[in-house]
Amino acid sequence: MKILVVTHMYPTPKHPEHGVFVQQQVASLQREGVDVDVLYVDVKKSKLLYGWSFIPLQKRVLTHRYDLVHAHYVFAGVVARSQFRFPVVLTHHGDEAFYSWQAHLSRLISRLVDKTIVVTEPIKKSIGLESSVVIPCGVDFDIFKPLDKAWARERLGLPAEKRLVLFVGRYTEYRKRFDIVQDAVAQLKTAGMDVELIVAYKETYEKVPLYMNACDAMVLPSDREGSPQVVKEAMACNLPVVSVDVGDVPDVLAGVRNCYVSPRDPASIAGKLALILERCERSDGREKTRRYELGSIARRIIAVYEEVLGTRRRA
Repeated sequence: MKILVVTHMYPTPKHPEHGVFVQQQVASLQREGVDVDVLYVDVKKSKLLYGWSFIPLQKRVLTHRYDLVHAHYVFAGVVARSQFRFPVVLTHHGDEAFYSWQAHLSRLISRLVDKTIVVTEPIKKSIGLESSVVIPCGVDFDIFKPLDKAWARERLGLPAEKRLVLFVGRYTEYRKRFDIVQDAVAQLKTAGMDVELIVAYKETYEKVPLYMNACDAMVLPSDREGSPQVVKEAMACNLPVVSVDVGDVPDVLAGVRNCYVSPRDPASIAGKLALILERCERSDGREKTRRYELGSIARRIIAVYEEVLGTRRRA
């Protein structure tokens, strides 16, 4: 099976965190024996490159033979569907399926491709397509795993004795609500707790697990998310998590010890963090996240490919 992946999100030296879940999915498919080519157009350089994406796509499908094209995110789906030589699978990852004109485009393009994958049930409900399949992104359990806290802190140059609260992601983007994390940590300090806020941004995929093992808790207060990978990755490291009700987080954290879903309020988040920091215990998240193992997710995606190709052959 030979697949072309079309994406506008993929890691680069300047942005090693950008679309790393797509890269990991590609690698997991390759480990399962799928031959995968990647067509990546870096639209961070200019939004005009969204339109230019049609040119390399058409060139690729005219000069190469593929069984199927797999697009990630709505705009990549539009680009991939501009050709009809090969069937198209589209994965919706984020909140674009919920808001503004992109939500309408997401619903439209989902009905024009051969199969749609969504990472959460709420996205499936939003696009209103019963035939879509829910498959979340997987977690690399070989990279995200429990490590010695003292060793991780020493590697990162972090204080050995303080309580450390982790925020992972683009803190400059308002919807990530870094302001709430700052307020919550400030309240803990006012209450006399020796705590420090640690931000991991633009870090390599391999370095993020060090932060997750060095810290005592992680906070996710975002206004909007699809299926936040950092929550599942933190769980694989047994890092306690305090998150708001966003994306599929309530389902992911259900039944996990020492993790909390909180209102989007600094005082409430500070209260949940205080419970975790005073308890000084890790979570049992790794045990509960085995269903997100990369190989298992890759095999589910391959089953979708086989279904699409089987339908095409019968037609």
